[in-house]
Amino acid sequence: MSIGEALAAFNAAHEEAGGVVSFLGKVRPDGDVRALELTHYEPLTLPGMEELAANARTRFDLDGALVWHRIGVMNPGEAIVLVATAARHRRNAFEAADHLMDHLKSAAWFWKRERRDDGWHWIEPRDADRADLARWNSPRT
Repeated sequence: MSIGEALAAFNAAHEEAGGVVSFLGKVRPDGDVRALELTHYEPLTLPGMEELAANARTRFDLDGALVWHRIGVMNPGEAIVLVATAARHRRNAFEAADHLMDHLKSAAWFWKRERRDDGWHWIEPRDADRADLARWNSPRT
């Protein structure tokens, strides 16, 4: 299923929602980055993503949440992650999508490395990524 098909199906499944928000993350063509590789620990990945989506549905009173993440080697410009949220009110959908992305960026079950001109390098969350995640520590921010 393509990204467009996934979003169309998600939207159709949530026709009562007042708003559907989506975010598509792509490999940035920064500097000498030639590729991005994501690996994961399969026994934790899908259950963890399902729990993350379920928590977001409850916390933000969502009608639905879609969390899609690729693994493997990707080139600059290719899609990495798709998050979509559906809610009665737009603010809930926006906040939930932001919440999901902050968790996927810094506290997920993926290991990232990028290939540059001088070889492969592991990527760790930046301080800004950790700060983005920390703002969700209160019950409802």
